[in-house]
Amino acid sequence: MSTKSIAIFAIVLWVASAAFLGFKFVSGETIQAEDGREAIVLASAERAFILDEMRNMLEAVQEIISAVNQDDMDTVRKIAHDAGMAEARKVPVELMLKLPLGFKQLGGATHTGFDEIALAADMGGELVMEKLEENLNNCVGCHAIFQLTEQD
Repeated sequence: MSTKSIAIFAIVLWVASAAFLGFKFVSGETIQAEDGREAIVLASAERAFILDEMRNMLEAVQEIISAVNQDDMDTVRKIAHDAGMAEARKVPVELMLKLPLGFKQLGGATHTGFDEIALAADMGGELVMEKLEENLNNCVGCHAIFQLTEQD
């Protein structure tokens, strides 16, 4: 085999690999659920990881509401920051490849929303609650579109 043939083969292999990874990044691993939603197929530990992240965000929502009611904007800022994009970066790459693009977009927007809530804390509780309402729309939308299911 000539050097040129090897180079062409390597380029074709690289392009095919990049295309496959791009497809996986966009499509994830999903099936149609019985209730019409898109079911994301995950291993048990991966499903538990995502559910734990969702519970943490729900706890953050409750703690932010409580802190706003007590006019404790320092706590709002800390709780919201901790649920922001810094938390999203902890998701393993292997798991990210299994998640469809829409799920990743909603999740990213939700984490970014928490960062916005942290910034809004300096402007008072009313703006925090407006931002929190916007952020909860992501949660409701995501749960309307997706469900998590375990691999058999």
